Amino acid sequence: MASMFTVFPKTTHFLSQPLAKSHKSDFATASVSFPSSSRGSSTLKSLRARAGLIEPDGGKLVELVVPEPRRREKKHEAADLPRVKLTAIDLQWMHVLSEGWASPLRGFMRESEFLQTLHFNLIRLDDGSVVNMSVPIVLAIDDEQKALIAESKRVALVDSDDNPIAILSDIEIYKHPKEERIARTWGTTAPGLPYVEEAIKNSGNWLIGGDLEVLEPVKYNDGLDRFRLSPSELRKELERRGADAVFAFQLRNPVHNGHALLMTDTRRRLLEMGYKNPILLLHPLGGFTKADDVPLSWRMKQHEKVLEDGVLDPETTVVSIFPSPMLYAGPTEVQWHAKARINAGANFYIVGRDPAGMGHPVEKRDLYDADHGKKVLSMAPGLERLNILPFRVAAYDKTQGKMAFFDPSRAQDFLFISGTKMRGLAKNKESPPDGFMCPGGWKVLVDYYDSLSLTGNTRLPEKVSV
Repeated sequence: MASMFTVFPKTTHFLSQPLAKSHKSDFATASVSFPSSSRGSSTLKSLRARAGLIEPDGGKLVELVVPEPRRREKKHEAADLPRVKLTAIDLQWMHVLSEGWASPLRGFMRESEFLQTLHFNLIRLDDGSVVNMSVPIVLAIDDEQKALIAESKRVALVDSDDNPIAILSDIEIYKHPKEERIARTWGTTAPGLPYVEEAIKNSGNWLIGGDLEVLEPVKYNDGLDRFRLSPSELRKELERRGADAVFAFQLRNPVHNGHALLMTDTRRRLLEMGYKNPILLLHPLGGFTKADDVPLSWRMKQHEKVLEDGVLDPETTVVSIFPSPMLYAGPTEVQWHAKARINAGANFYIVGRDPAGMGHPVEKRDLYDADHGKKVLSMAPGLERLNILPFRVAAYDKTQGKMAFFDPSRAQDFLFISGTKMRGLAKNKESPPDGFMCPGGWKVLVDYYDSLSLTGNTRLPEKVSV
């Protein structure tokens, strides 16, 4: 099992995904500030260093994959049930549920869970406590599928080849309020929202929820499965390394040296607080992303080079793929990103400018206020146990020839390299200033954009050689 975990010795080979939105700070802002903790007025330095991993939401990690001895029996059961075919994004959400990223959810949401999520960004448990849940994890069906299910209380979920891959039991079918779901999740119903166009606009008018039993662990057979560690596997690896603090960094972009500065400075500060072995969970998003984002396989390849070049320390970094789709829902979605990392054992979460944001799909402006994500995380119900680490701004310091924390007293010394600028340089095979990104990582980006120009495509297939 140890070989699965991404320790990244110098000989490891890895891979890549989205270069994300086109507004300025995507690649330029990266660094942490520790002026205040996640809650109240106490400083982060006053937080007491405690050994051990944070408890999963609800007190126990929910794992919904059928144990090996019962799989044959369950497959026979599934063969005789009405069928619901999953889309690629449905499969990603099933993966999320099956491994416990959404603990304590036990399946696709029933109506009561859906409404609590939509209106309160939380779910209340039987004991009266609440857990954060900010994005609906639901399964849509159309009128024809609803008619085929009829009075059955169980359905088989099947893949694109019509193979049963899960059973949904004690089902509940209810109306799919698409407009309300979109408005409350994204704060707008403007046309052109990537996830909405892909997964909601043409989906069915009904939602089906129930208890989920996944017949086998989800595999994609794309050369990256060894990096898709479940929360349980991550916890075991973090314990094996003796982590007494885990700080998670969510990203869907290549890693530049400003990001690395943020992460290494975070570890230094945690050591100053009294932790003995804080471990970084570098956790790139691996599900659906918009078409102009760098594909997962290329992103992962770029991350590998960052570790090979020593920009991040392989001994204190665990790199793993987070299987969730990307919604680009700003302050609403960033709560989901933070909550899921609690279930993987993280007790610190790094948040930056405009997390999970994007440009407005119609107007020339950001869709969300750049500071609202970190403010919302500091107040979000159900995330009180998680310490939020806000970014400070990092930019290229021309006097030092490297990425550094921005000093407004000498603003003229700093260069902000936007995501648009970076992509333009890579497409034109030009180099950024020395010290912006490690040479190996930059070459991966140049190779990616070069391959696009050779094929004439706007985006390559996900799979590249590992």
